Amino acid sequence: MVIYDKYITDSGVERVKAYSDKNVMIERDGALYSEADDFAYQQRVYTETDIPIDVDPAPIDEEMRQKSEAFDYLTGRSGGDE
Repeated sequence: MVIYDKYITDSGVERVKAYSDKNVMIERDGALYSEADDFAYQQRVYTETDIPIDVDPAPIDEEMRQKSEAFDYLTGRSGGDE
């Protein structure tokens, strides 16, 4: 499960730290994170993956990027020459 810990910085800014209770990477919009620290007003939602935190996510990110580009191309959402 993704844990969301809210806190306030010394300067009074509300923040939220997100992380997995299973020590796996979390994901949002195709990007992988071991943990995330966001402003509370952003209300970002993360999803757990099956990827242990100690695994290098770079090859997985490249595969995700390639799949995303292929999907965009097949659905006509490709930026092409823009």
